[in-house]
Amino acid sequence: MCLVAVAWRAHPRWPLVLVANRDEFHARPAAPAAFDPDSPSVYGGRDLVQGGSWLQVARNGRLAAVTNVRDGIAAEAAPRSRGWLVRDFVRSETPAGDFAAALAGTADQYGRYNLLLHDGDRLLCAGNHPAHAMQVVAPGLHAMSNGAFDAPWPKSTFATRALEGWIGSPLAEEPDMAALEPLYGALRDTTRAPDADLPDTGVGLELERALSPPFVLDPRYGTRCSSVVLVGDGRVIFGERRFGPDGAAIATSLETITLDTAGA
Repeated sequence: MCLVAVAWRAHPRWPLVLVANRDEFHARPAAPAAFDPDSPSVYGGRDLVQGGSWLQVARNGRLAAVTNVRDGIAAEAAPRSRGWLVRDFVRSETPAGDFAAALAGTADQYGRYNLLLHDGDRLLCAGNHPAHAMQVVAPGLHAMSNGAFDAPWPKSTFATRALEGWIGSPLAEEPDMAALEPLYGALRDTTRAPDADLPDTGVGLELERALSPPFVLDPRYGTRCSSVVLVGDGRVIFGERRFGPDGAAIATSLETITLDTAGA
C-alpha cells in the first residue's frame, strides 16, 4: 500500500473503516483479494514474489496494512519483506501492542515500513524509519502514505476528507457495491498536488509530482488496486477494485466475512 486512510471509532456501526491504494510495479505477480489457500480464515491480496501481503483481515477481527517509506531513489536491500509483517500478524493471536513491541529487535531487517495493526480491540501504528517506533492510534481520522504516520501530505489529506464525508452520509449505513463508489472515486483521483505542497523525500521534483495524487497513473509503476474495508457489526466488508497499467478497472470484488467472535 502507498496510501491508507482510516476512520477509527468515528462511526457508530463501523468502528474501523479503511480505504487504501496499493502502488506497485505492474509486472510484479500478485493474487487478488481472496481467502488464503494456506490459511482459510485469512482474506486479502497476496504478493506472489515474497509471499506476504499489503492488506489482510482474519475472521477473528484482526487486520494489518503496510506501506513503504520513501527516502531517496536508491533501491532498498533488506533481508525480510515488510509484507510478512501483515501476514504474520493476522495469523497470530498476539495483542497488537505486544506484536509491535516485539519488532524492536528485528525492525531494521525489513524494508522501510509503516505498519497498521488492529487486533479487534486497539489500533496501532508501528514503523522502522528512522528507528523502531510505535503508537496507539487515537479515535478519529488518520492517514499514512510513504512518510510519517499522519504526515499532512496532499494525498493523505484528500483521502481523510473523502472518508470523513462518506462515513457522515447515509451510504455508510448498509454499504453495498454502489454505496462504495464515492470512495473508489476518491481513490481514483489523479490530480497532482501543487509544488508548494509536495513533500521532499529525496526522489526529485518530477517524481514527487508523479507520486502526489491518490491514484498513481503510470504504465510501469502505479496504482494496482483500491481497497475499502469496514469492520464492525460482527463482520468485515472487504471491497477491492483492480486496475491495469493503463489505469482502467479490470475487476471489482466485494466479500462479507462473518467474524468468529468466540475465537477472537
